Amino acid sequence: MPHFAANLTMMFTEVPFLDRFEAAAKAGFAAVEFLFPYDHPPQEVSARLRGNGLTQALFNLPPGNWDAGEKGFAALPDRLADLQASLKTALPYAEATGVKRVHLMAGIADRSDPGAVGAFRKSIAYAAEFFAPHGLDVVIEPINPRNVPGYFLNDFGFAADLIRELKIPNLKLQFDIYHCQIIHGDVTMHLRAMMPITGHVQIASIPSRHEPDGEELNYPYLFAELDRLAYGGFVGCEYNPRGKTTDGLAWFKPYAGVKP
Repeated sequence: MPHFAANLTMMFTEVPFLDRFEAAAKAGFAAVEFLFPYDHPPQEVSARLRGNGLTQALFNLPPGNWDAGEKGFAALPDRLADLQASLKTALPYAEATGVKRVHLMAGIADRSDPGAVGAFRKSIAYAAEFFAPHGLDVVIEPINPRNVPGYFLNDFGFAADLIRELKIPNLKLQFDIYHCQIIHGDVTMHLRAMMPITGHVQIASIPSRHEPDGEELNYPYLFAELDRLAYGGFVGCEYNPRGKTTDGLAWFKPYAGVKP
C-alpha cells in the first residue's frame, strides 16, 4: 500500500505552516513534504515532526529568488556559486528533519543550450557528491511547461537518460504523475519503464491539480500499479485542495494511518 506524504505547502493552508504538521497527523498522514522550510529554524521544523510522529519525505533545495520567478539555478552556468551555497543552507534542515532525499531544481534555461546542459550535469554531480556522505539522495523532477514556462527540465525521457548515463548512486528521478500526464501521457508505461530509477512520486488530478479523485486519471489503478511495481517510497500529495483540506480527503481514507 502506498505511503502518502501530505504536501504542507499546498495542503492544510487553513492554518499557519508550523501548525500544518499537527493537522496532517490528525488527518491520518504519517509523512509530510513541502517546498521550502527555510523561513523557520531547523530545530523548530524538527520539533513539529517529532511531536506529531511524522516522517519527512522530501523538500526542495533553495531555489533562488522565488518571488522574482527563479526556479532553481542548477542549469544556469553563471550560478554555480549560488548552487554550492544553497547546499550548505539545506544541510542543517536535512540533518534536523532526517529527510532522505532533496529536490534539486534546474531553473529557467533553454535545454537546447549546451552551456545549460553542461551546467546542469555539473550541478547534479556536485550536489550528489556533497550529500552522499550524509546518506541523502538528490532527485530531479521534470516539470510541465504549462505550469512553469521555460523550465529547463521538461522531459521525462531526457531526465531518465541523464540519470542512467551519469550512473550516480544517489541520483534519482522525482516522478510527478501530474507533470508526466501533461507532458507525455501514457503514465503507466512511463512508471514501468522508470521505476528502477525513481526515488519519489507525486500526485494531483489533471488538469486542475486538485485531489486525486477524478478527472483524467484513474488513481486507484495507479496506486495499485505502484504496489505491483514494488515501489516502497513516498507518494507526495502535491495538490491544491478544492476547498477545506479535510473536506477533500475521502480518497485518502483507505490509506490513512499507514506507516512508512
